[in-house]
Amino acid sequence: MFLAEDEAGLYLQATTASVWAPVGQTPVVRVDPGRAQTHFYGSLNLLTGQELVWRSDVMNAHVSAQYLEMLLTAHPDKPVVLFWDRAPWHRGQPIQQVLADNPRLEIIYFPAGSPELNPQEHVWKATRQSVSHNHDELRLPKVAAQFETHLTTTTFSSSFLEHYGYTAIRPMFI
Repeated sequence: MFLAEDEAGLYLQATTASVWAPVGQTPVVRVDPGRAQTHFYGSLNLLTGQELVWRSDVMNAHVSAQYLEMLLTAHPDKPVVLFWDRAPWHRGQPIQQVLADNPRLEIIYFPAGSPELNPQEHVWKATRQSVSHNHDELRLPKVAAQFETHLTTTTFSSSFLEHYGYTAIRPMFI
């Protein structure tokens, strides 16, 4: 199992993107003065394009360790290779404990400062474009539910494995 993982924050504040509108009818995007937010942990299965997602109010090493446990539970009895970045909450004792307890989990870190290499970043971008750009929803829980639904019901393609030569070992993980 090859997974690419990342986290994203979602705010009620709508992000904007170019849209078509009738001449003279400028689209209006509401601005929320609050700072309400939620976070998503997401992992893209690089073989199937399926997404495993988990919502959390915080991002820290304890929550990241819980997410790793969830990944392992979702993929029992299979080796898991997880590509992720060097975020501070990806280190620490809780993470080390999960790794020590689960030798079938291997983590490969992306180079520092290279989010463009992570296929999960493209998943976030596509989901933001589909759900959170130009929205007019006034409640964060509803936007977050739409965001999560899009993630779990969409298949996202990635050429990451082919691009970096993992096709040679792919049969061992199917």
